[in-house]
Amino acid sequence: MAKVLLPTGPAEPLDYRVPDRLRGNLQVGCRVTVPLGRGDRPRVGYCVGLESGPVARRLKEVHGLVDEQCLLSPPMFRLSQWIAEHYLCTWSQALDAILPAAVRQHAGTRRATMVSLVDGVADRIDTVKLPAKQMQVLRYLAAGTRPVALAELMTAVPCTHAPIAALRRKGLVQAATARVRQEHYAKPAPDREANHALNEDQERALETIRAALESRRQQSIVLHGITGSGKTEVYIRAIQEMIAYGRQAIVLVPEISLTPQAEERFRARFGQVAVLHSHMTDAERGWQWERIAREEVSVVVGARSAIFAPVPRLGLIVVDEEHEGSFKQDSAPRYHARDVALERARAEEVPLVLGSATPSLESWHRAQSGVYQLVEMPRRVLDRPLPDVRTIDLRNQFERGAFAGALSRPLRLAMQDALGQGGQVILLLNRRGYATHLQCPSCGAVVRCPHCDIALTHHRQKAIALCHYCDYEIPAPHACPECDVPGIRYSGLGTEKLEAEVRTRFPEARSLRMDTDTMQATGSHERALAAFRSGEVRILLGTQMIAKGLDFPDVTLVGVVNADTALHLPDFRAAERTFQLLVQVAGRTGRGPRGGRVLVQTFSPDHPAIQAAVRHDYRAFADRELPLRRLLGYPPYAEMIRIVVRGERENTTFEFARSLADCCAAELKRSTGATRILGPAPAPIGKLRGQYRFQVQLQGPDASVLRAAVRHAQTALKPPDDVQWTADVDPLDML
Repeated sequence: MAKVLLPTGPAEPLDYRVPDRLRGNLQVGCRVTVPLGRGDRPRVGYCVGLESGPVARRLKEVHGLVDEQCLLSPPMFRLSQWIAEHYLCTWSQALDAILPAAVRQHAGTRRATMVSLVDGVADRIDTVKLPAKQMQVLRYLAAGTRPVALAELMTAVPCTHAPIAALRRKGLVQAATARVRQEHYAKPAPDREANHALNEDQERALETIRAALESRRQQSIVLHGITGSGKTEVYIRAIQEMIAYGRQAIVLVPEISLTPQAEERFRARFGQVAVLHSHMTDAERGWQWERIAREEVSVVVGARSAIFAPVPRLGLIVVDEEHEGSFKQDSAPRYHARDVALERARAEEVPLVLGSATPSLESWHRAQSGVYQLVEMPRRVLDRPLPDVRTIDLRNQFERGAFAGALSRPLRLAMQDALGQGGQVILLLNRRGYATHLQCPSCGAVVRCPHCDIALTHHRQKAIALCHYCDYEIPAPHACPECDVPGIRYSGLGTEKLEAEVRTRFPEARSLRMDTDTMQATGSHERALAAFRSGEVRILLGTQMIAKGLDFPDVTLVGVVNADTALHLPDFRAAERTFQLLVQVAGRTGRGPRGGRVLVQTFSPDHPAIQAAVRHDYRAFADRELPLRRLLGYPPYAEMIRIVVRGERENTTFEFARSLADCCAAELKRSTGATRILGPAPAPIGKLRGQYRFQVQLQGPDASVLRAAVRHAQTALKPPDDVQWTADVDPLDML
């Protein structure tokens, strides 16, 4: 009997009888087709269990296997169970996350006839007497290690179908249908790059990872290295050691914009590497997935979903910039790639390296508590100094009337100086668009999205006002939609307006904007970074995608246009995110012999997070922030689950949110430990995509207790038809 889990349908697996023809081929983790319902509609599901012995009741029969080989290894199958349990999602959602749609749908493949030698024919090929063309076919097949597609064989020999058909009649070759890939995406092998000499800090870090590899047991290592300290070189050398043991590695990077540079660095050392990220076509993703599963590559580099790469001989996992929020998935299953990496490393007993110049406070606390091993790299490569960081108090600039536009006078002068000396400039502004809100000077009305509780953003290039949450757009208004008074005021600052100002003030220096508006086309990240690396682009400006991981030695100035964009958000991690972003973007300069400096424009120059970033002092920030987290019962001192209830009717949605909070509270009272529940309360963004939103927050020392309360609510309560709710375990987005 097979237990089959359907992606849509009952949450629990259904029982089916396994026909004799499938016995021995059907495994746990395989996808199968089964009949469902009165009409026996064929459905695809996952076989999640097999039981032997007689079955007392009559069962429907499994129709067949979907895949020619099982796509889920036993460790990945167990990982799917852990994800479903830990993140409070359905098991099928977890399985679909591990197996990307490109793989499930066989993207980029077609069915073809595959020809191979019958067993034993290769050993007696010299004794067989055949016509010349048939012998050519035999020798071609004998020279290979895999079956050959019929069309490919006829082209390679070359021959018609007749000699192959004759060989089949003589029992010398056999044919079977299989899926073959239509295109290949291999890049030419780059020139191999020699290893770089390591300094003492790098040697110490490498020795720690080497010891973990040799121990053949799971260890988690926090590699706290300042920007420019050579963490990537340590990763590469550790992977070289691991490959010597005949194993493979997964390297996670947070942003798609970092993937091309990471791929280039690893290909220069290891030849072909596999790359996985969301900007790939389905066909290319499927091809990469197959290469990994066939052990054709030793290194997998990619963004969040690369943690599910089907690496058969996993030996090491590296999470670079482990503090980054982009490692957290924002739809079910709402997993965090760093935590999934830890679970996978534990299950497969391999080391996990978490690298960052600004570790998450969760990882730092575990390292300080001895749960993780801490290795510090406090010096830059070649002992280059950290850049000088200074703040520009925007309050004073306004008082003196010296602030016109996005760039203050000190920042403009610094840019002129850097460009005049042949350097490059990076400008960070973590807001896209042209103007961040449109307001009537007469009645004061702000042009808002009718579906979301958010102001529309003006995008001048497209002449639209756009909601960045639901993509609602209208033509940019010239008069107030409320009172019809002309002359609406476009206020606030986004990257599009910054770009216009930079081009006006520095027309001789080519500039380039990198944000989600300009980087949508395939290959746009690679082209943009290549132009900046070559010096063709002198000024690179954009959102946080340019703030970390990039290594350009000619960058001598970094300007932070507004350090306060996220500092005062209603989120307990706001100060941590601001500190991390400032330190990371500051690290983009001073990486070459010219040195570098950083200017930070801010209305809050005395804020502790900004002061710690100016001094490059991670410990000072952590020592101040962690006691506040402990006092308030926030992570890393407590676990958290955030529930968001949304619906089209405000009162109905709130009433269900209150019932949900009461249900969870009643379940939590049965447990021991200092748990607490907050809410229901309106979410910071109270309306989104036409639905009202209320949140409930569960906190406590034991995550399993919190999850049990939510699981109880999932089964005990049925929401109204127009109300939905989601539970986010270990939430990062509090808006």
